[in-house]
Amino acid sequence: MGGLVRSGSMYPGVHAADRPDHPAIVMARDGQTITYAELDEEANRLSHVFADMGLVPGDHVAFCMENHPRFLAVCWGAHYAGLVYTAISSRLTTEEMEYIIDNCGAKVFITTPYKADQAAELRDKMPAVQLRLMLESPIDGYDSYEDTLAAASPEALPDRVAGFDMLYSSGTTGRPKGVLPTQDFTPLDQASTSVAGLAQMLFGATPDDVYLSPAPLYHAAPLRFCMGMQVLGGTVVVMERFDPEEYLAAVEKYQITFSQVVPTMFVRMLKLPQDVRTRYDVSSLRAVVHAAAPCPVPVKEQIIDWWGPIVHEYYAGTEGNGFVYCNSEGWLAHKGSVGQSLLGTIHIVDEDGNEVPVGEEGTIYFEGGQQFEYHGDPEKTAGSRLANGWSTLGDVGKLDEDGFLYLTDRKAYMIISGGVNIYPQEAENVLTMHPSVADVAVIGVPNDDFGEEVKAVVQPLAMPADDEAAAVLGRELIAYCRERLADVKCPRSVDFRDELPRHPTGKLYKRLLKDEYWAGHDSRII
Repeated sequence: MGGLVRSGSMYPGVHAADRPDHPAIVMARDGQTITYAELDEEANRLSHVFADMGLVPGDHVAFCMENHPRFLAVCWGAHYAGLVYTAISSRLTTEEMEYIIDNCGAKVFITTPYKADQAAELRDKMPAVQLRLMLESPIDGYDSYEDTLAAASPEALPDRVAGFDMLYSSGTTGRPKGVLPTQDFTPLDQASTSVAGLAQMLFGATPDDVYLSPAPLYHAAPLRFCMGMQVLGGTVVVMERFDPEEYLAAVEKYQITFSQVVPTMFVRMLKLPQDVRTRYDVSSLRAVVHAAAPCPVPVKEQIIDWWGPIVHEYYAGTEGNGFVYCNSEGWLAHKGSVGQSLLGTIHIVDEDGNEVPVGEEGTIYFEGGQQFEYHGDPEKTAGSRLANGWSTLGDVGKLDEDGFLYLTDRKAYMIISGGVNIYPQEAENVLTMHPSVADVAVIGVPNDDFGEEVKAVVQPLAMPADDEAAAVLGRELIAYCRERLADVKCPRSVDFRDELPRHPTGKLYKRLLKDEYWAGHDSRII
């Protein structure tokens, strides 16, 4: 089954018939394996559970799970039943989970003992939910997932249509919003799968690939890439959680050929001791993709030098309104770029909605990509559009003469100090490379004279022993930044934290940091 697969008509059941014993899922830490035959049967049984309770295509289900061996089977069960499925971050508070379950209109909620305490709190706060399932050890108010599936038919539902996901934005500003594609329901054996097609076209993915997923599966890119690889019939190796050395060990152990990461993972691997970095054979890697956050130029240079020109990058959002791509060769010729558009024409627009000349910064809009709406929020949907229909993710950037896109920062993160616009990503990229820095966030904090001033909040590799050592390191970091950037772009002060509020997918929750510093002040950032 090597070579090109017609991705539009494939799903795990096709591979279960063709290669029933081929591994569909392997858990990286303990090697637990689920074959395509097992994955397809579990998905069939779950789809019958949904149909037998009266759910019809277009109904919603939600689940909150860690990177669990059954995670992808739950997705495929909903997919087989034609349902809209929402994976909820396992890091959310009970209140945040309640909001999403209610907002998406879920009629089923599935979880694991990992979330038992919150599941108990949610039990009586989900009035629209008709069935609550928990894997392994159900608590009061939840039925056994395993027993429920055991009583259901293992056969395929008749006349199946394909479901699809409705995932929620990160909520870095305000309440998270469900991103609902505006698409019709299609027979399962005719449904197109864009990620699988992209994986074939751009990264050479085949049914013989072994794909390593180190990020939480509830996030858009990991979920869609894992399911896309299973559309193709490849093997998905799932890390329970990311650890830089364990990632390298998994590449060697499972002979990983294809993987997707975020830039903070590159940084953590590069900062491993040299003897650890060289301990593992990563020569099996054929393609490594990164996205989710901008990658500092020196980080990517070092990764390409270490792994070779196998690094690919894309810029896109859960909304699916555009897709920008760059391989290693293109990036080396346009360092710092995220690539050229493959889906949607890029327009760089000023505050008045007018396009700006090549090389000038503005808000990034896409024309002609997938249409979407923010579920239950017509105001946010309208705010993402111009009158001509172009849509934006809220990022700022510029185009060069060759049509390569460069990201500046998110518009909401811009700092205005004394009337000067400052994008914190520049200072973050510099400070990330300092040998004492594990992670960094640059934000605007109150200043009585200038409105805002630049502050760096740093997670050091080793916490300073006392206030004096912290002051010394802080001055060193400011000087390091000023050697490489204009003073106005550099922090005037540095605070140290044991850990920054970063989502495991790489997104930084700057809102949480800003809220601390702006408490009692009139912050511009909502």
